[in-house]
Amino acid sequence: MSIQVLVATMHQKDTDLINTMNIQSDAIVINQTEQHDFEEVHYGNHMALFYSFKERGVGLSRNNALMRATADYALLADDDMVYRNNYPQMVEEQFAKYPDADLIIFNLEEDIPTRYIIKEPFKVSKRNYMRFGAARIAFRPESVKKNGIFFHLCFGGGTPHSNGEDTIFLRDCLENGLKIMAVPVTIAKLTEERESTWFQGFTEKYYRDRGALFKVLSPSLYPLLILQFVIRKYKKNEKMPSRTQQIKYMLAGAKEM
Repeated sequence: MSIQVLVATMHQKDTDLINTMNIQSDAIVINQTEQHDFEEVHYGNHMALFYSFKERGVGLSRNNALMRATADYALLADDDMVYRNNYPQMVEEQFAKYPDADLIIFNLEEDIPTRYIIKEPFKVSKRNYMRFGAARIAFRPESVKKNGIFFHLCFGGGTPHSNGEDTIFLRDCLENGLKIMAVPVTIAKLTEERESTWFQGFTEKYYRDRGALFKVLSPSLYPLLILQFVIRKYKKNEKMPSRTQQIKYMLAGAKEM
């Protein structure tokens, strides 16, 4: 079985990222920078295709990698993660364990945990898919491509709406009948060497972007998504706007879509 890591990154001056991330399989690196370039990098028995493009948008980077993916399995990756040794075997073992799965979601190690931790295997459904980000997803490129699934170009870093492209991607996979499993296996550690590229506090933009995302996820039921988000996430000590103001911001964002 073959594996490719699909890396979205920016402003890389060389190809050292392959070693920094401890990539032990083939890879496709999409580097958004100020010029167009291509380099084929060989290391061990593996090869990385290193593309540089003068463009912006994480969804665009992921699509550029996805359209070029040829392996049996692909992993979505950001440049602030370091893979564990033998992660290719971990991925192959989980797909062998769940042969009907088109996507498998793994855990990521963090010094200070902020992401949802999978403690036991479960099937991902429309009730729980919104808790997962792109950098923990492995998938069968063939399954995704034949259903015409790609990343939304209006969401994620470098786009009008600063996050949510991974949520829309998982929603689209589920709506096309793809099967997704979440497993309690950790394949990489986040280095946490940089601040979030999209979260700058509970600002008006944060809520407008969230409203736009809810509108895309559910054009008819997005007001309910907004309401449950405000009820579930409100914390007085986080310097958030009032619940009423949050709803106004999110409804305004929804109108943009």
